[in-house]
Amino acid sequence: MRAVVIARAGGPEVLEERDVGEGLPPPGEGEVLVGVSAAGVNRADTVQRQGRYPAPPGASPYPGLECSGTILALGPNVPSRWAVGDQLLPVPEGVSLTDAAGLPEVACTVWSTVFVTSHLSPSESFLIHGGSSGIGTFAIQIAKHLGIKVFVTAGSEEKLAACKGLGADVCINYKTEDFVARVKEETNGKGVDVILDNIGGLYLQRNLNSLAVDGRLFIIGFQGGAVTEVNLQPMLARRLTIQAAGLRNRSLDNKALIVSEVEKNVWPAVVQGKVKPVIYKTFPLSEAAEAHKLMEESSHIGKILLIP
Repeated sequence: MRAVVIARAGGPEVLEERDVGEGLPPPGEGEVLVGVSAAGVNRADTVQRQGRYPAPPGASPYPGLECSGTILALGPNVPSRWAVGDQLLPVPEGVSLTDAAGLPEVACTVWSTVFVTSHLSPSESFLIHGGSSGIGTFAIQIAKHLGIKVFVTAGSEEKLAACKGLGADVCINYKTEDFVARVKEETNGKGVDVILDNIGGLYLQRNLNSLAVDGRLFIIGFQGGAVTEVNLQPMLARRLTIQAAGLRNRSLDNKALIVSEVEKNVWPAVVQGKVKPVIYKTFPLSEAAEAHKLMEESSHIGKILLIP
């Protein structure tokens, strides 16, 4: 079995493709063995590589949060809906098995945070920071499919054009514009209802200032730092809510529930072609370091994949 191994904490150069075992252990109770066709690269993988986001107890030490592939073997007491040759989540018609690797993490993240927890609903407005990221490109599409007005921030005209092409209504270059002022201008001073934020501390005050009455901020990353000083007065004055969560440290039962909800609520939109994986580039497993470099440069639009 080949795997990408983190030789030591550090930069992309510490990643090595290695043979990590001749045989594969049989799947355990309720488990399946999957032959991987492609795997998504996520920001969390780069943070794990740096030694700042260790795998949970009992989890694989190898980086990677999502993949596509087919079932090779079944462990005891696997539900009868799955058989050898199946996918765990059926690959929607019109999506290749390779491209499908770019869907699970973004779909589960966006649906569980924005729609289940923050209750974003049709007729509301939604600001996505990092609109050209894998998360962002998915969030734009599913929100527009559900009748929501979408605002995005991104750092180049190329990225903003890509967001607009996916359906974003208001595209803001955070390097040249004040997103708070633009949001207020576009909403007649009201603000947006929900914000999905991957920046954290650097944007916290500005996010609060951009929210409407009863607005909800959901934080999924700390690219702008985890520590800041903030004036909480807007929270009291406009009944604002701040929440934060990831997928990795959830229980297996909770993850299974999220996947079930995604299959029920999101997969039909993918089948209809309303939401598509946006794939920027694929790399062979041996070039995982190059994939991480690209992720950290943040010049990509959509998802980065690894192919075994």
